Formats: sequence, C-alpha cells, structure tokens
Amino acid sequence: MPKGYWIARVDVRDAERYKDYVATAKPAFERFGAVFLARGGPVSHLEGEARSRNVVIEFPSVQAALDCYNSAEYQAAAKIRQEVADADMLVVEGV
Repeated sequence: MPKGYWIARVDVRDAERYKDYVATAKPAFERFGAVFLARGGPVSHLEGEARSRNVVIEFPSVQAALDCYNSAEYQAAAKIRQEVADADMLVVEGV
C-alpha cells in the first residue's frame, strides 16, 4: 500500500497563535502515524507562487492522511490555522 503525504504551503500571519495550531494538531498527527519530512526551513523558490513555510508529512497510507485531516482533533487545529495563516494543502499518493 503506497504511503500518503500531506504537502502544505503556508504563510503565517500570527506566529504566536500558530504555536497554538501546532500544539492542537499534535494529537492527530500522533494518532495517524505522521512523520514530518520537512517543516519550514529555508526555501529555494524556482517557479510559481511561493509561501514562506513548506511542510511535507508522511503517513502510512493515503487513507491515514485523509483520516488525519478529517479527524475531530485536526479540524479543531485547522480552525486555529485558518485564523492565523493562509495555506494551500493537499494529499498525494507515494510511489
């Protein structure tokens, strides 16, 4: 079964409140087996529109990635994120 990956591109507007998002999302990530492969850090912008924070999270499967996003735990965190950041998020299937 292929792994699933969240790819999130984020511009944080309120860094202090974003910490609340991270803390609130942690239980969902732990529950669904998330492994952070990239979390912020320097970016080399090559093409298209860039965002300041880029995150890649690996899950055991696409279903686990989707279940994490749709979980009550993560949706509580998403509400915080949506108030303090602009984001593009998607799930992709690994090879």
